[in-house]
Amino acid sequence: MKWLAFFFELIAAATLFALMILTCVDVVGRYFLNHPLIGATELTEIGLAIVIFSVMPVVTWRGSHIVVDLIDAFIKNTYLRVLALVSSVVISSSLYFISFRIWDVGSRMLRRNITTEFLHIETGLIVQYIAVLSFVTGISALLYFLLSVFTQPNSGEEK
Repeated sequence: MKWLAFFFELIAAATLFALMILTCVDVVGRYFLNHPLIGATELTEIGLAIVIFSVMPVVTWRGSHIVVDLIDAFIKNTYLRVLALVSSVVISSSLYFISFRIWDVGSRMLRRNITTEFLHIETGLIVQYIAVLSFVTGISALLYFLLSVFTQPNSGEEK
């Protein structure tokens, strides 16, 4: 998983760097040359989608998402593991079904030849990229749960 996480982070980092360059060029062109970069908004939107959905599987796999533990002090560890199982199954299955629905939307956009307004970029490809990475995130959530719950040593201490 480390090489896959590195690959996704590399995609996100390169895209973020390109967004930085794009913004600098657009600002210089807009304010100093009185000529903004055409399609900068479209490229920024696409770049943000790539960054967010490239990092989503990595964040899920590492378990570095935000967690609020309000009830952990009051519930036994066994029940917490059951709650973790239920939430993991709900999250994974939701991402699974959503990814297939997003894939269908992307396929329809490709069939209808829907493109961006100024640069005429096929938006269906970006939507299908989002679908694939949503699916990978669902698998990542399930694997994270399985590895974190079943590889934790059970100290036998119940709260």
